[in-house]
Amino acid sequence: MERLKDKVVIVTGSTSGIGIGIAKLCAKEAAQVIITGRNVERGNKVVADIEAEGGKAWFHAFDLTDNASMHALVNDVAEKFGRIDVLINNAAGMGMKDGRVDELSLEEFNAVVATDLGGTFNMIKEVLPFLLKNEKGGSIVNIGSMASVGGDLGTIAYACAKAGVDKLTEYVACMYGPSGVRCNCVRPGLIITPQNESRVPDVLKDIFLSNILGKRYGAPEDIGHLCVYLASDEAEYMNGQILTCDGGLNSHTTTVAQFRKLSGRTW
Repeated sequence: MERLKDKVVIVTGSTSGIGIGIAKLCAKEAAQVIITGRNVERGNKVVADIEAEGGKAWFHAFDLTDNASMHALVNDVAEKFGRIDVLINNAAGMGMKDGRVDELSLEEFNAVVATDLGGTFNMIKEVLPFLLKNEKGGSIVNIGSMASVGGDLGTIAYACAKAGVDKLTEYVACMYGPSGVRCNCVRPGLIITPQNESRVPDVLKDIFLSNILGKRYGAPEDIGHLCVYLASDEAEYMNGQILTCDGGLNSHTTTVAQFRKLSGRTW
């Protein structure tokens, strides 16, 4: 349980959902975890929960739409701990308008891309100088989305932003891998969290579950376990990879769920 012993790990957007799951698992592996988000009360609650289980965590206010906030976060952490070892880019713009092409203005589209892709880019830019100083470099884990895998019926701005995160991951790995900085991306499938469970319609849950190759939805811990591995020295040879963690949702043809109901075969 010490795979991240003494590593300084920043988890953006870790006051709710997947971010909490990632942060708690990093703390269980002996990392010093920086909890970030806009809600101070929720952030302090996550810190208290981690400390109650014997982990080490600190809260720092953070806003993905504010470049000054990112700069302050990174520099304050570097000053406090003397180093930064891991950045997990989990934060995303929530509540921003998204939809179909005919429903969005260019300004609305750009706002989502600027936050979800531009914010990820800027956090990497802020952290890179500190990762490059480390003798063993460091690890960046971007949280992408299966929205970037194929076309869908809505949320076009989010999907385009997350597709950009995929490519950003590969370019950062290519540019800084020789200097010891690894960059990988995790694409979550449908993850049910305490915060979103009541907001996800049952019909949507049923559609996803009929195509997942197991018997349950994803949980924050499923993403957290993968992030812990990518952040650890065990993943030294993992770089520039886009890893989908979705219970097998995107591993098969679109007809599998329907043919399963018919107890038949596709061909």
